[in-house]
Amino acid sequence: MHSAATRLRRAWSRRLGLRRLRDPRYAFLFEPPPPGEWVALDCETTGLDRRRDEIVAIAAVRIVGTRILSSQRLQLLVRPRGEPGSSARVHRLRGRDLAAGLPLREALDRLLHFVGSRPLVGYYLEFDVAMIERELRAWLGIGLPQERIEVSALYHDHKLRQLPEWARQGQVPIDLRLQAMMRDLELPQRDAHDPFNDAEMAAMAFLKLRALQGKPRRD
Repeated sequence: MHSAATRLRRAWSRRLGLRRLRDPRYAFLFEPPPPGEWVALDCETTGLDRRRDEIVAIAAVRIVGTRILSSQRLQLLVRPRGEPGSSARVHRLRGRDLAAGLPLREALDRLLHFVGSRPLVGYYLEFDVAMIERELRAWLGIGLPQERIEVSALYHDHKLRQLPEWARQGQVPIDLRLQAMMRDLELPQRDAHDPFNDAEMAAMAFLKLRALQGKPRRD
């Protein structure tokens, strides 16, 4: 249960966001989220420069309770304004593939309606959110108001809980690479740099880590 201070802070953030929102048709983003629902999100981009690179693919999948609703997925190609660049070697999306993609704002409109007010789950989600918000702030005057849940942070905390107290005080290296996390959590791995695969793996890791939260640490 959220504290009174947290509820007050969220209410203030909602009011402020609604005041800044340029298009009231998107006020649904600030509604209370459906209980026990999340959306795992991943984007592929032309590079890692948050100011200049572009989104070329978006994938999202809904999580309800302990289930990943793979049938309720969103997979979009986005037509970049510039050239796809050398990142095509990583995400394997060629210029001719992306030529049939959606304009970015149309893709984001579909994403916002798919997500609604549900919390976002992802692996290194901060980068994807920053890329999306760059366009949203110019278009709607707001960033993404949803709660964000970073699976690498959940995994880091989980690994620390497994350590004895004396070991937690020092600098303990923890491998936060997605494939390493999936192996350690005994979860199936998918081909990387495919946005739906990455979103689905983040969703699986999220559910597994939630299930492990209540288990005692090893001594």
